[in-house]
Amino acid sequence: MAAPLAKQAGVVLRDLALRSARLRGGCPAVQLTSRRWLNLQEYQSKKLMADHGVTVQRFFVADSANDALEAAQRLKAKEIVLKAQILAGGRGKGIFNSGLKGGVHLTKDPKTVEQLAKQMIGYNLSTKQTPKDGVTVKKVMVAEALNISRETYFAILMDRACNGPVMVGSPQGGVDIEEVAVTSPELIFKEEIDIFEGIQDRQALQMAKNLGFKGPLQQQAADQIKKLYNLFLKIDATQVEVNPFGETPEGQVVCFDAKINFDDNAEFRQKEIFAMDDKSENEPIENEAAKYDLKYIGLDGNIACFVNGAGLAMATCDIISLNGGKPANFLDLGGGVKEAQVYQAFKLLTADPKVEAILVNIFGGIVNCAIIANGITKACRELELKVPLVVRLEGTNVHEAQRILNESGLPITSANDLEDAAKKAVASVAKK
Repeated sequence: MAAPLAKQAGVVLRDLALRSARLRGGCPAVQLTSRRWLNLQEYQSKKLMADHGVTVQRFFVADSANDALEAAQRLKAKEIVLKAQILAGGRGKGIFNSGLKGGVHLTKDPKTVEQLAKQMIGYNLSTKQTPKDGVTVKKVMVAEALNISRETYFAILMDRACNGPVMVGSPQGGVDIEEVAVTSPELIFKEEIDIFEGIQDRQALQMAKNLGFKGPLQQQAADQIKKLYNLFLKIDATQVEVNPFGETPEGQVVCFDAKINFDDNAEFRQKEIFAMDDKSENEPIENEAAKYDLKYIGLDGNIACFVNGAGLAMATCDIISLNGGKPANFLDLGGGVKEAQVYQAFKLLTADPKVEAILVNIFGGIVNCAIIANGITKACRELELKVPLVVRLEGTNVHEAQRILNESGLPITSANDLEDAAKKAVASVAKK
């Protein structure tokens, strides 16, 4: 069943990549999401997995060099791996401002762990994914180093096409799985899971077989797959991705590295997990926006986008680009908007020195356009807006909203549709 679905699985994987991509410039068509991703450090994700019976490396967390030494001694491992804990990828090839090269180190000597930790904790680590000045390392993970004799890929994720969870696996792990889906689709296996019945023993065993596990390891891998599904359900995840899902020369199936995405709508019943959210590496403006239930993502252009909904945000950013402009950011109001939120949104947007124009693009379904209009006029007056403002409103109470804007006496440029709004916003910047 699995192999013929390889093409469909490839689509699932590409969709997964799009949903988890971080927004930055450089693409003619901007891909983005309005979700406020929950950020967990590696040690937090591994603890969640261990707490649900999933096999991970033994590890301790340290926030000082002395604690790192004690952790290394307590592990009593043949070899130890020391990992700087930051959210950005590429740690292994990163550079600290202490002069140390690499955020991941292997050693057999606990004393070396202490010396390395002294050059990590409290210093900034720069990688390809961090800001120019790097990110300050506050904790390190001291873990047992295990040899990997074979690497596979395994993930569980919500798939809209199947209206539920699916398993996706490949015997070719430890590499970019999206590339495998393109170059070797026959090595991608997908299995739908009935959300009511849960994962069946036969399904877990078949996936373990597809991943190339043999003998006793096949049952061990199947057990781990079932535990990963249990984790997926218990924590309200939208994705649990293990790469590599490997085996050791000693005959152990281990989840060596994992990425977990959570459903923000489940925050009310996953309070302990969401309390672990690490916002220390966010831009300050993102944290400020979150205080008002606004979702902000910074880009590299000069036209601010003020929208409601991820789809509208994508369309707005794309059409600005198509008309020769560059989005500076987007700020998503969401659905249950209040006038005060609109004011705070403008306050955030105008605080960005890159912003030379603001484009408001609101489609009022559950959002009342009149509330948006009142918020806009209040913000323009109180903040003494000094950049061009283009507004396109459509939907609920739009005529009242247009009356409010027209009678405000403020220099607000109205637009008939999205393309008209984008052209006017780009033109307003070009005039400067």
